[in-house]
Amino acid sequence: MNMQSRSASVIINGVTFNADPAARPVLVDGQDTIVKLFAQRCASLGARTAHREKDFGIWKSYSWSDYWTHAAWVGMGLRALGLQRGQVVSILSEDRKEWAYFDLGIQAVGGIASGVYTTDSAAQLAYLLTDSQSRFLIVENEEQLDKYLEIADSTPDVQKVIVLEDEGLHALSDPRVMFLADLYALGKQAHEAAPETFGDEISKSQPGDTALLIYTSGTTGMPKGAMLSNENIMAAITAGAHGLPAQDSDEQLCFLPLCHILERDVSIYFPLAAKCTVNFAESPETVFSNLQEVSPMTFTAVPRVWEKIYSRVLIMAQEATWLGRVSFSQAVKAGRKRADALATTGRVPVLTALNYALWDMLVLRNLRRMLGFDRMRRGGTGAAPISPELLKWYWSIGVPLVEGYGMTETSGIATINTPDDNRTGTIGRPVPGVSVRIADDGEIQTKGLNNFQGYWRNNEKSAESYTADGWLRTGDVGRIDEDGYVTITGRLKDIIITAGGKNITPAEIESRLKFSHYISDAVIIGDRRKYLTALVMIDQENVEKYAQDNKVPFSDFASLCRAQAVQDLIRAEVEQVNREFARVEQIKDFRLIDVLLTAEDEELTATMKLRRSFVEKRHKALIDDMY
Repeated sequence: MNMQSRSASVIINGVTFNADPAARPVLVDGQDTIVKLFAQRCASLGARTAHREKDFGIWKSYSWSDYWTHAAWVGMGLRALGLQRGQVVSILSEDRKEWAYFDLGIQAVGGIASGVYTTDSAAQLAYLLTDSQSRFLIVENEEQLDKYLEIADSTPDVQKVIVLEDEGLHALSDPRVMFLADLYALGKQAHEAAPETFGDEISKSQPGDTALLIYTSGTTGMPKGAMLSNENIMAAITAGAHGLPAQDSDEQLCFLPLCHILERDVSIYFPLAAKCTVNFAESPETVFSNLQEVSPMTFTAVPRVWEKIYSRVLIMAQEATWLGRVSFSQAVKAGRKRADALATTGRVPVLTALNYALWDMLVLRNLRRMLGFDRMRRGGTGAAPISPELLKWYWSIGVPLVEGYGMTETSGIATINTPDDNRTGTIGRPVPGVSVRIADDGEIQTKGLNNFQGYWRNNEKSAESYTADGWLRTGDVGRIDEDGYVTITGRLKDIIITAGGKNITPAEIESRLKFSHYISDAVIIGDRRKYLTALVMIDQENVEKYAQDNKVPFSDFASLCRAQAVQDLIRAEVEQVNREFARVEQIKDFRLIDVLLTAEDEELTATMKLRRSFVEKRHKALIDDMY
């Protein structure tokens, strides 16, 4: 990191930030709102590449000037259609360059941008549109438009729907619907007629204006709309730059839903501040091939993705020759010794370093190149707990993977580890400008300029989110060690109190189970019961390979789960985990969920977090069978 200090500001990798991240006004290169910073970046960077996207299988570059032009057409077009300052526009689309155009274009003219997951049902869409009072809806294609048309009569606040792709819709004639090209044409005409208006609207933006409406994942109920101000976003950018800065030469791969604050931060706002380039993945299904093509310097993903990459590597290792398997094992061992030395002392003994260098040259370097990690300065994980053993494995293969913590209500950032200051098993230290404390009941509470404005049209829940002295109640339980590292042990609402009165936080047990490459996810059961049990979701790819290698017959996923050999396999994994916990924390029985869960199922959020209450309700029969 290149850092230069001034009296009230500091230059980090060529960008000026407040020296004190907690100080007001929050300025990035002298700008106090995200759209003012956007205008500055587009004016100064011009022809430089802002993002890339595949078109017919070929990566195409789009400049900062392109970014500005299309955002202006979006903003001016929506303004011409009647969008007023403070009104909400909802975006229902997979990640693509137009997502960014709409996000910044909406905010530029004073609107509030709100994302909708493409996996949401028509009924969920109706709830979000009604709750947010959205005036306009952006949909990606015919599939997403159909959801709106199904609930159009129950969402009268929506004035117009803009469709990004017209495939299959050429014969559509609906006064409520228009296509992106038509919006661009309208916006271009308005922009050319009054070229100063778009910039004037941007200059009106203020730090206290609500910029984003982000709905929580709703793991315990209906989603709530969290309001994030310009100041909140700028504070998150500043905290991130002080704690884990990006470089203007960085390449980022965008693939997690931009509805989620984590991806919004790392693929729109942080790159905007750092002047780096964002590559939009073709789809969530192509992320692994896109990783190989882009080879990003930084890559942030949820634990489920890191688990999947790990599983793929283990499958490849199993399929290798005897020599290949032995070489891989020795390489990982050498990497682990080096990683352990770095974690404990910060220095690597000469012989350990030489041994690692040998195995890195022979095996690990090629492995990273194959994964698309050959240029990786750091990987990031968040949004859900991750196994410490998995983190150590990535460090062992030469990928510095660090865990951080944030939530929608903290603008996506609160604590982080860094490659140079990492304590595996923790979520790191508070980022500069953010304070963290532990309440008497164990709840993690935060204070900082990144903390949200409150919940949309829900004053009661907004008030409940803050303590009397102004700290945000996260709902997470944890501890802070003597060096300031924070560890999450679970959720307040998830604490299990056994029939014997023992308080147990299930997150650590679940995380340890998920490190098994045969287990995709797990839910610990036991509240007010005499012992703990588990609902287990197997990793389809790895378990299928196990079954094939061991000639276990199966016809589909359900029969695979019922196979006695698979049951025995998972039992062995559970027993291995049990050895790491006290008797009262050990799993006495388990059942396999014999249906594949996706983000379209109500048991999972779009970021692949389990909705515990939904899982327990849906699979009550399996649970009852264990008691």
